[in-house]
Amino acid sequence: MIKLFDYQKDTLEKLRSGSILCGGVGSGKSLTALAYYFVKICGGHLEPFFKMQEPISLYIITTARKRDTFEWDKECAHFGLSRNQEMSIDNILVVIDSWNNINKYIEVENSFFIFDEQRVVGSGAWVKAFLKITKKNKWLLLTATPGDNWLDYVPVFVANGFYKNRTDFIRSHVIFNSFVKYPKVDHFIDTWKLVEHRRNILVHMNYKKTTVAVHKNIMVGHDEMLYQKVSKKRWNVFEDKPIKNVTELCYVWRKIVNTDVTRIEAVKKILEENKKVIVFYNFNYELEILKNIGNELEISTSEWNGHKHQKIPYTEYWLYLVQYTSGAEGWNCTETDTIVFYSQNYSYKVMHQAAGRIDRLNTEFKTLYYYHLLSGAKIDLAIAYCLKHKKDFNENMLLNKKVFA
Repeated sequence: MIKLFDYQKDTLEKLRSGSILCGGVGSGKSLTALAYYFVKICGGHLEPFFKMQEPISLYIITTARKRDTFEWDKECAHFGLSRNQEMSIDNILVVIDSWNNINKYIEVENSFFIFDEQRVVGSGAWVKAFLKITKKNKWLLLTATPGDNWLDYVPVFVANGFYKNRTDFIRSHVIFNSFVKYPKVDHFIDTWKLVEHRRNILVHMNYKKTTVAVHKNIMVGHDEMLYQKVSKKRWNVFEDKPIKNVTELCYVWRKIVNTDVTRIEAVKKILEENKKVIVFYNFNYELEILKNIGNELEISTSEWNGHKHQKIPYTEYWLYLVQYTSGAEGWNCTETDTIVFYSQNYSYKVMHQAAGRIDRLNTEFKTLYYYHLLSGAKIDLAIAYCLKHKKDFNENMLLNKKVFA
């Protein structure tokens, strides 16, 4: 029997086809979305458990990692649903695939779609496929981080029939800055209507966390003389050549900061005090540093990145090295209470998702520890400033803000 928490039951009553289900990382969005499909779409009952009266096919569009690590399969199993149609309750077709393959399903009709981890932003191929699918099917969209501005909501507003298309939305609400050569939004008009539309589709899960997150900034050093040399001469000290642009400049600055011996020693100290640790990193050179630390301390070490998809070690002491882009979402771990951010990611959303890997409903830990390694270098401070204000860091900010230079 499936038993939902009270806040999940309340959420279930507020949902309708076309809703955005918004809940923090680890709040149980997946189970709630499947319960909506089971009860509201197919006429089943959970407490007590009764089979569906009008079952329809289920399609789940998610991240490649969630598909490959069977995260959704585990949730589906609670309802007797399986990708193996012969084993699925009432012989229901269940398809779980990644956003990269969304175009394969644009001809599907009369089914239910769960779009997991918001990817429908802008006007690209995924958005076009999303709009074609939503015209002929019932659906929900799940996200832990709702849109930052009104343009993020355009595809969902169009899918709900509030506007004919993106052009219709822009004509109705967007005023562009006429003093720049490229299209740049100056401000939005009639936002009261946008607020109303958002209120109609955005359903928040009233989830009260039982865990306490403790974020610790560990201050480390950096070679200030080398940093200033790069800043003044615009010289790539690692490749002995001139720096071409601001992107390369930031990369060199970050490498100077992230390879400092004090940062390495800080990681060693954390590992000596904690048996099981997840470390998030950005760059390949950081991975090599972290692997060397694992070897030096003789800790079982596994990786998840673009090249290796290893599982967490089944040992008493372990180190799990995760690259942000590959592993910030789509998996969870309840075996540890500790995450180390070796370096900061530019994206607030990515950092938020990464922190959620250990903040799950079924964790046994009451207090979760997050270690942020930070130096006094201006590049580190600039990124930290943006993340603190829930914004993404952009390298071009350095051209406009001297404090970041």
